[in-house]
Amino acid sequence: MTNCTPSEMMIVTAARALEGVRTVFVGVGLPNSACNLARRTVAPDLELIYESGIYGARPARLPLSIGDPTLISGATSICSMADLFGLYLQGGLVEVAFLGGAQIDRFGNLNTTVIGDWDKPKVRLPGSGGACEIATNAGRIFVIMRLKQRAFVDQLHFRTSPGHLGGRGERRLLGLPGNGPEMVVTDKCVMHFDEETGEMTLQSLYPGVAQADVEEQVGWDLRVADDLVEVPPPTADELHLLREELDPEGLYR
Repeated sequence: MTNCTPSEMMIVTAARALEGVRTVFVGVGLPNSACNLARRTVAPDLELIYESGIYGARPARLPLSIGDPTLISGATSICSMADLFGLYLQGGLVEVAFLGGAQIDRFGNLNTTVIGDWDKPKVRLPGSGGACEIATNAGRIFVIMRLKQRAFVDQLHFRTSPGHLGGRGERRLLGLPGNGPEMVVTDKCVMHFDEETGEMTLQSLYPGVAQADVEEQVGWDLRVADDLVEVPPPTADELHLLREELDPEGLYR
C-alpha cells in the first residue's frame, strides 16, 4: 500500500463491492466517493439515492452534505424525504445502503446515539437520522468504518440501528424486511458476516496488514475465515479517477 492511502483503499474496495448493483443509498464522505467511483467503473447503471430526496443523482463534484445543490443537477427524481423513505426505502427498492457509526458490535449493530451512560454520557452523538430505517429496510447493508478498538466493541453503549441483533435468526423473528449487514470495509481489512450465526468474520486483509493488526483493534475474539485472502491493491485507473476526477482536493481520500 505504499502508493495509496488507507482511505483510498477503503473507497476502492467498497466501490468494487458494488459491481452489478442498481440502487444504492449513499451518504457523504467515503461512501459517496465509493459510489461515484463504482458508477465510473464496475456499475455504470448505478442509481445513487440520497436521504434528502434525490434519486438517480449525477453529482458533478463531491457533495459536502446531503443538502448540497450539486446532487440535484441531472438527477432522475427529486422528491420529499417522506416519499423517499416511504416509497423507495420502505417499498423495498433500495438494494444496497452504506452506513457507519461510532460503535459496531460483532453482529453489525450500530451506535450513533451516545457514548457512556445514557443519563450522564461522555459524548452525545447525532442520533439515528435515517440510519435505523435504512438498516431495517435496505436489502443489503455495507458498513464503512475505520478499525479502532473504541469503535469495534463487545457491547454497544446504545443500539441505534439493527444489524443481526443477537444473531442471524433474530431479524427474521422480528419481521425486519432487509437482510442486514453483509460486509464491513475498514482501513485494514474487509469483514463479512457468517451465514449461520450472523457474526462478523475477518474475510480479507489489505496488502501489508497482518491478522494480528486487525485482531488487536477488535473488542472480542474475532472469527477468521478459513480461506483468508489479500485484497488486490487499487489499479492505476482507479487511482487516477479518484485522485484526478472525483476528489482532486483530497477531501476524503
